[in-house]
This record gives sequence, structure tokens and C-alpha cells, in this order.
Amino acid sequence: MAKRSATTVAGYLAELPPECRASVAKVRAIIRKRLPKGYRESMNWGMIRYAVPLSACPDTYNGQPLCYVALAAQKRHLALYLMPVYMNPKLQKALKAGFKRAGKRLDMGKSCVRFRSSEDLPLGVIGDIVASTPMAKFIAIAKSVKRR
Repeated sequence: MAKRSATTVAGYLAELPPECRASVAKVRAIIRKRLPKGYRESMNWGMIRYAVPLSACPDTYNGQPLCYVALAAQKRHLALYLMPVYMNPKLQKALKAGFKRAGKRLDMGKSCVRFRSSEDLPLGVIGDIVASTPMAKFIAIAKSVKRR
């Protein structure tokens, strides 16, 4: 897949091949349904991002809103970036256990879950991870890490 140039989520989805768009749309629907209050959906870094608005946390390390979750179509796979998992070993353990219970293979980096289709994900577990961290708690965690 070529690099995306869209500046809106609708434009991004329109650029995707149909089979890829269907998987991204399915995962996006779970994220939007389970996303705690306050986080905002936007485009950044060529992917759909769910982040803490700068109005709620203006003092970030790079001047960008704190990324909570992101969803992208990469060249060889789809990617779901789950920052709460990266910041919380208990959530990482729950994610791994959820994949195992569902009989699905987890292909993961530090926060990136790589997959080819939404069928490769235990969507209920993904929804639970997305719902796990209210915005105020996420900001507090990010600030505590920054102080170190």
C-alpha cells in the first residue's frame, strides 16, 4: 500500500483498498464504541489516531496530543497501536491472555499489534483494552513517566 495523503478519517478510509477498508472500519467501530470520554479521533502521522486533546494536556514532549490508540494500514499489514498496553504490564498480560483464549496469534511490538484482517483480532479483548484507561488516568501516567 502506498503512503496515505489523507488529512481526514473519511479521506483515509476512502484511499484504502476495499478489503483493507472493511477490516479497518470494523476495528475502528470497536475503538469508537469503547473509547473513554475525552479522547479525540483525528489523523496524524498517516494513521487514524485517538488522542488526548492539547487543551486537556498541553505540556507534551513533542507538542503533539498524547496518543492513546492509533490504527493504520501499513505496507504489509494493518497496525493497532495500544499505548495503554505499552504503559501497563497488567494490560499487556490481559491482551496476551485474550489472544490465547481466542486461539489467535499475537504479533506485537512494544505497543503495535500487527494483523492482516479484523478476523485476526479478538475484538472484545481489543475493546476492553481501549476502554481500560480513562483520559485523566492516562494523562497522570504520562506525566509520571515524563518526570522520570
